[in-house]
Amino acid sequence: MLGFACLLWVGCSKDTKAAAPEGGGLPVKVAEARAVAVNDTSEYVATLKSRDSTVIMPQVEGQIVQIFVHSGDHVAAGALLLQIDPLKQQAAVKSQQDTRTAQEASLQYAQQQYQRTSGLYAAGVISKQELDQSKSALDAANAQLEALDANVHEQQVQLHYYRVTAPRAGIVGDIPVRVGDRVTTATSLTTVDQPGSLEVYVYVPLERAPQLKMNLPVEVLDGSAQVVGESRISFISPQVDNATQTVLVKARIANSRDSLRQMQFIRARVIWGTGKRPVVPILAVSRIGGQYFAFLAEPGPKPGAYVARQKPLKIGQTVNNDYVVLDGVKPGDKLIVSGTQILSDGAPVIPQSSN
Repeated sequence: MLGFACLLWVGCSKDTKAAAPEGGGLPVKVAEARAVAVNDTSEYVATLKSRDSTVIMPQVEGQIVQIFVHSGDHVAAGALLLQIDPLKQQAAVKSQQDTRTAQEASLQYAQQQYQRTSGLYAAGVISKQELDQSKSALDAANAQLEALDANVHEQQVQLHYYRVTAPRAGIVGDIPVRVGDRVTTATSLTTVDQPGSLEVYVYVPLERAPQLKMNLPVEVLDGSAQVVGESRISFISPQVDNATQTVLVKARIANSRDSLRQMQFIRARVIWGTGKRPVVPILAVSRIGGQYFAFLAEPGPKPGAYVARQKPLKIGQTVNNDYVVLDGVKPGDKLIVSGTQILSDGAPVIPQSSN
């Protein structure tokens, strides 16, 4: 029994030595960190606003009696959108017109009186003072009629405002009001939008403001991070938003396919410039507690030996199957791309090419 145990121990010892890698290290595949030209970018939440959107607000107060369009309708310039109850204004116009008619009669009488007075004055029957009084009455009647003409015109213009029309051709937006609602000059009735270019409003943090300049490239991204529009900065606000400590920049975005919408929240990528940055394979990077790490094969204490060193990384954007590294790796470093799950810092390794 004792002999069998010895044989078993000897056999186990031989198996263990056979399983141990030659040189006392774990064979790992390595890839050299390479530098590539990448864009220095930042992504921000932005808002799209139409450059051809008109907010329709009434110019008079009153109750809505009819709505002639629906949201999404295409309308021509001058198309009737809503009708505000005009009865009170129509009565005001009628009253002014009646007053004007009465004044016309007064003017005719003043003209007749002046003609009669002129004849009597020519015959020497009345004095010059009576003629002047008659002329003054005629001038006053004529001036009063002109004033009434202006009042009638003003009331008629006001009556026109009770018919709310489209100032331009376009698409009717949301109509938040209903028949029977009372509106004021501060009430938003709807919008009329023309399909076409939009402006992206990007709020850039103050610490990045010194790098802002006109014509910097801007990309608009959809939900899957695909670029749906490209532009350049066309406006930089000279002021800082006091509440958010950001600087507003704008860029015009073509919307030929109508894939973007007015007041839509999107992601905007500002491209600050292009430079050389090291990239590392995604498979070589691990994430622990929100921090990114990678193992590098570095020379060990003995000549020709290597050990694994765990390095914290600052990761940038993704390029194909690689991470752009902002800090932690430099071009030429040997990245360990296999066996990282069982490695520990300082463990001996035998680098092997990953090709």
